[in-house]
Amino acid sequence: MKNIFPVFLLSTQMVLAQNMAQKLDAATKNLMESSGAVSSSLSFYVSDESGNPVYDYQGNKGLSTASTQKIFTAAAALEVLGKNYTYKTTSAYSGTISNGSLNGNLFIGSTGDPTLGSWRYESYKPENFKQKLMEAVKKSGIKKISGDLIIDDSYFDHQTVPGGWPWDDLGNYYGAGVWGVNWRENQFDININGTEFKSFSYPLEGISWLNDLKAGGSSDQSLIFTAPHSNVALINGTLPSKPVTVSGSVPNPPLQLGVEIKQWLKDSGIDFSGKVITNSQLEIEGKKSLEFPKQNLILTYESPTLDKIVYWFLRKSINMYGETLIKTLAREKKGNSDFKTGVAYLKEFWKGKGINPAMINFADGSGLSPQNYVSARAEVQALLYAKKQPWFEAYYEGFPTQDNGIKMKSGTMRDTKSYAGFHTSKDGKKYVFSIIINNYQGSGGTELQKILNVLK
Repeated sequence: MKNIFPVFLLSTQMVLAQNMAQKLDAATKNLMESSGAVSSSLSFYVSDESGNPVYDYQGNKGLSTASTQKIFTAAAALEVLGKNYTYKTTSAYSGTISNGSLNGNLFIGSTGDPTLGSWRYESYKPENFKQKLMEAVKKSGIKKISGDLIIDDSYFDHQTVPGGWPWDDLGNYYGAGVWGVNWRENQFDININGTEFKSFSYPLEGISWLNDLKAGGSSDQSLIFTAPHSNVALINGTLPSKPVTVSGSVPNPPLQLGVEIKQWLKDSGIDFSGKVITNSQLEIEGKKSLEFPKQNLILTYESPTLDKIVYWFLRKSINMYGETLIKTLAREKKGNSDFKTGVAYLKEFWKGKGINPAMINFADGSGLSPQNYVSARAEVQALLYAKKQPWFEAYYEGFPTQDNGIKMKSGTMRDTKSYAGFHTSKDGKKYVFSIIINNYQGSGGTELQKILNVLK
């Protein structure tokens, strides 16, 4: 009699799992037999919280992921760098200070802080950095600067966007690149009425515009085209005949920060008539970059901790954060900050956690590149690994909670829709799942949601 209850419980669990698999299979077949799925590909995998498979429909098939790619980058960053990791932005000067006059240059450098000047964090907004920097300059006794303002953007290499990102994306806010010095998440906003520019969120330095916008659309169908270091931007497409806000990526964030600091100095009563120079610009001009002073440090400004950065990375799907993490992992672990090294390290990391490397063909850290190919099973394996780690709570908190109670990261890109996450069903059963569809004719969102509803 003692063995009857465990056997009965096991039998009940098996029946429930079979029922779930049957329901998921029916919903999946309904999707794949729909008119929009004629040429689509689907990878779908569900397990329980212990990793036991519940349902598998081409779970090993590698597909373009869109933003569910971020689950790999976020988890690796939390484990390798630690949830308390911070980025640092520093200021120092060369030369000497005599009677309040700096006979040298003022320097600003950073370790690539993606949050510098972000509006998302209390006590870390642009005005907070301005206050700290101006206080440091005054405390050092500087009242006049005879030299230049040097923005040392050399911490990362010169490639600011990963290979494989579509040209249509680069000029828009979600296509913002990664620099050694980032500012305001490398994003700007334009207030537009019809086709007429009304104002910018802040003065954008050195950019001339070509405007091919057309009014009369029902929604924002505009695109901005520009590139790193470019001084020309094109905007085209259609906008509604009413005021709207369109967001783009800053072509030169280090220069943008430098120009704003120059104005801060003036507003603070510090005499400065020199130039704003970035080390990248010096190299473009064939000149030698200027080394950040080892002495005369006047400010060290730390970012929010990594757990807070990962929260916004997952919650708002900030592509620039993902690529910053890729470069940071590459520099910290391999001593080389290029994207190729970072992406290879990310794959190496997950291979070491038992994921078949054939199922994780990464191209970037954010999922914006259509060249990412990952299987649903690999995403579930990554989530299961994260669930066992001490940093999981910080990771889990970043996953948005959907109306149906499912905690999941979603991804959307042209011809791609994906979901990956965690769910506790009404009967208390906990599931981990991933579903990726490519080339569905239509959004696919409604159809995929029908499948996820089965998990409830």
